[in-house]
Amino acid sequence: MPPHRRRRAFHRNGNPVSDSRSEPVNATEPEDAGHPRRWAILSVLVISLIVVVLDNTVLNVAMKTLADPKEGVGATQSDLAWMINSYTLVFAGLLFASGVIGDRIGRKRMLLAGLVVFGVASLLSAYATTPDQLIWYRALMGAGAAVMMPSTLSLLRNVFSAKEFPKALGIWTGAVGIGGAIGPIVGGALLDHFWWGSVFLINVPIVVFGLIAVLILAPESKGSQARADFLGMALSMIGLVSLTYGIIEAGDEGSWTGVTVWGTIALGVIVLVAFVLWERRTPHASLDMGLFKNTRFSASSAIITLTFFGMMGLMFFMTFYLQLLKGYTPLETGLLFLPFGAAMLVFAPMSNTLVQRFGAKTVGIVAMLLVITNFTVTATVFEADTPVWVVIVLFAITGAGMANLMPPAMNTLMASVPKEKAGVGSALANTLRQVGGALGVAVLGTVMAQAYQSEIGEAAPQLPDKAAESYASTYGALESGLVPDAAQQAVQTAADASFITALHTTAYAAIGVAVVGLVVIALFFPGKRRREAGEAEREAAAEPEFVEV
Repeated sequence: MPPHRRRRAFHRNGNPVSDSRSEPVNATEPEDAGHPRRWAILSVLVISLIVVVLDNTVLNVAMKTLADPKEGVGATQSDLAWMINSYTLVFAGLLFASGVIGDRIGRKRMLLAGLVVFGVASLLSAYATTPDQLIWYRALMGAGAAVMMPSTLSLLRNVFSAKEFPKALGIWTGAVGIGGAIGPIVGGALLDHFWWGSVFLINVPIVVFGLIAVLILAPESKGSQARADFLGMALSMIGLVSLTYGIIEAGDEGSWTGVTVWGTIALGVIVLVAFVLWERRTPHASLDMGLFKNTRFSASSAIITLTFFGMMGLMFFMTFYLQLLKGYTPLETGLLFLPFGAAMLVFAPMSNTLVQRFGAKTVGIVAMLLVITNFTVTATVFEADTPVWVVIVLFAITGAGMANLMPPAMNTLMASVPKEKAGVGSALANTLRQVGGALGVAVLGTVMAQAYQSEIGEAAPQLPDKAAESYASTYGALESGLVPDAAQQAVQTAADASFITALHTTAYAAIGVAVVGLVVIALFFPGKRRREAGEAEREAAAEPEFVEV
């Protein structure tokens, strides 16, 4: 055949082939440019994401107000704990199932449904009149957030090309950081000028805007339409709710010995093992267990869990350090956390560029070392009189570390999941973050509580047992006059010293967890040379080859 009559022949799957006398030739499909409105869609999804993350932290600064019977709803300590825990429990329990359902019925539809539920629950929460009402409305908000959140990431995977997705993921990750950081600031500012319900009511106009923007801009996308795995979804919900409940109870009680703690954790583990066995057996599995044979997928999953374990645990106690020991107001404390969120917002979109230049292993190791820097300084340097600029610098360094640690891990996890199951990948990543964070608060909380009780018991034996359970309890006893005036100064000094010692112990435990993460990155994250070799192979495979037909 003359050269000018040559043309490329294709199978139906798009790969160029020869005639029956030749071997098939591989080639890649033309690169997808992504949705034409992808950046506008990203901005809408980021706004939807921020309102969820913000509401997860905004309530922390309203606790004192909600406990007031005149200005709030007269919540007890147990009520206050469950106002946070009911949200976390439902959110973690429904995340995975919501991602699976979103792949089947449509991610846009799930996002809209989640926004509606979240908005209605926010409105109800703002006008709650009793602690029980607020607890149930917060649980409903958690359900709305769980339905909404996996859809944001799976929609991103659908509207962005493979080349641009890591950058979009970096912006998405930055939004998580800034949402968590501005939550206390927004909450503190609203409480300074309005009643406590304003911290929930502010969600309503944002939700309305999100609904309109998603309806106009976002395309519908669906994934796998295989037969629904109802048993798998039910097992995942029961297992995650039970496991999370036990972890939360351990954190609240500062002990792992109660039957409600180890019993529910054991039940959760048993049910999740049953989930794994079922998923390996059924041909229509919600989660392909074969993914965990991929070392990069498993390593990314481990890094997400370990990082949030250490960070959420230690950052939770830094709030006590700043508010109780240093005496900052909720608004001031929120402002001090801002460098963390700002660093994530600035550096997360840049993480993919660094990975392309230096490799995921190098970037991951440096990022984890930045996070470990926070833990190390906290363990060795932090004292009651530590200058606040040290805290600010540490938060900024930690934010930069997280910004270059999470996007590569999230991108690796999402890239390992087929595009038609992007909702499953998103839900799994967010479930790992949520459970890892809850476990960090519970485990490090137990370390903190036991270290504090040991120290304060020796330094201030005149304290009642209930007042010696935690630094917050001692602080409350001092404020309420349960400690005689003559002993107040001595108890305050002993409490501050005991808290600092316990904080150091907790930080050392966080270092241990982070070092495990460092080893995982060093062993399993791809290096630059390996990545470049893989790219060279893909480029060679993508070279157009023409055959006679």
